[in-house]
Amino acid sequence: MSDHILVLDEGTTSTRAMLFASDGVLVASAQAELAQHYPQSGWVEHDPQEIWDKTLACAREVVPKAGGAAMIAGLGITNQRETVVAWDRTTGEPLTRAIVWQDRRTEPLCMELREAGHEEEVQRRTGLVLDPYFAGTKMRWMLDHVPAVKAAAGAGTLAFGTVDSWLLFRLTGGAHVTDASNASRTLLMDLEAPGFDEGLCDLFGVPRAALPQVIDMAGEIGRTDPRLFGGPIPITGCAGDQQAATIGQACLAPGQTKATYGTGAFILTSQGSAVPRSTHRLLSTVLTQIGGSRTYAIEGSVFVAGSLVQWLRDSLGIVEVADETEALARSIPDSAGVTIVPALAGLGAPHWRAEARGVIAGLSFASGKAQLARAALEAMAHQTWDLAQAFAADGTPWAGLRIDGGMAANDWMAQDLADVLAIPVERPGFVETTALGAAMLAAAGAGLYPDLAAAAAAMQGRLTRFEPAMGDDVREERLARWRRALAAA
Repeated sequence: MSDHILVLDEGTTSTRAMLFASDGVLVASAQAELAQHYPQSGWVEHDPQEIWDKTLACAREVVPKAGGAAMIAGLGITNQRETVVAWDRTTGEPLTRAIVWQDRRTEPLCMELREAGHEEEVQRRTGLVLDPYFAGTKMRWMLDHVPAVKAAAGAGTLAFGTVDSWLLFRLTGGAHVTDASNASRTLLMDLEAPGFDEGLCDLFGVPRAALPQVIDMAGEIGRTDPRLFGGPIPITGCAGDQQAATIGQACLAPGQTKATYGTGAFILTSQGSAVPRSTHRLLSTVLTQIGGSRTYAIEGSVFVAGSLVQWLRDSLGIVEVADETEALARSIPDSAGVTIVPALAGLGAPHWRAEARGVIAGLSFASGKAQLARAALEAMAHQTWDLAQAFAADGTPWAGLRIDGGMAANDWMAQDLADVLAIPVERPGFVETTALGAAMLAAAGAGLYPDLAAAAAAMQGRLTRFEPAMGDDVREERLARWRRALAAA
């Protein structure tokens, strides 16, 4: 019986193919690292051909473990959002490296648009702020600075897309589509309109003809080229990684909140069918679009989370493996006054300061590896606390928080989040909820469940709960140090 779900999980640092049973149990997986390219300060790039080649290789490794393509009911895709790929729709070849979501090169264009008075209208229509994080300004930069992209636009063969769109094009042999959750991260789609907006495209100087069609996130999206896996596989689910993680945490009802701690940290609160409007520089985004109907979420995005630990490991040699941070944090009673503001790629929500840079405050001769490691983990709670205040000010206070992502496996950090936020924190037994959410979408889209809510209820695993236990005086001292360090950043 064809009841397996294949998920392609396209992250920032790796690509994975994961095979799920219809009850959400992971059957098999394969993973490959992606090279990170840093041509100059603030620039981050990927090779689109490498993304495709390694994704295909991982998928080919796990498909036989289902018994072949015929035994897979649906394929789901989830991806790093805002990363832009440009390719020639005739040849299918990339025209330049992909510009990654972390990249900051388009800040001058964002500043120009802000100074021209466009941000309020852009935020009202798209739910986003004018920041290099989002895809639209990256597309504009490619048109202005990459001759091959400009030439393809002139010839009418240019295809722009986020990573989901690139994978769908290659998987199907030519479909140029994107799901609504990824489209809502481009600055080019009005949240209340079905597709990309001509006026917004004109504002950013992006040709509408180069953009994909915006489609539902579950249902028959397409079929894979039979030559890829020995037979066609229905593509039945697609979502940006943070929407997928929200679905994977079963945070579908209004008010339910999840936080993913991966390369960055991303917090979404489900808002139902009404478009949310933030007055505290949070983002409004599409959570789901199924059968043409949308639900929405409010989102806070932090640019540096797990990548801070990676920096401590790779650049400073503080730890040899990321898991060491938990033991180091537990080895001391506190950070001895050390506070880290991890603005290595600027500050995201609710500050949105692209020019901000990281700060390590409170250093003394007593500071060592343990203090730095603990301060790095404490920074996750501090950044999350800033977002909690903004969500509350927008009328969406958190009663609890469900966490996932690679860093969420750290028990010390999970407890610290509960302590600093003073709310219960829950963690699923299977923390890779981004892939699980894509599996839920694909399972619902393939008809294995009557709807997404039923798929989420059946496929979600058990939860571990962390209750707050920190004294008010300790919490306030921590936050006071954070505020002082933040001002310096």
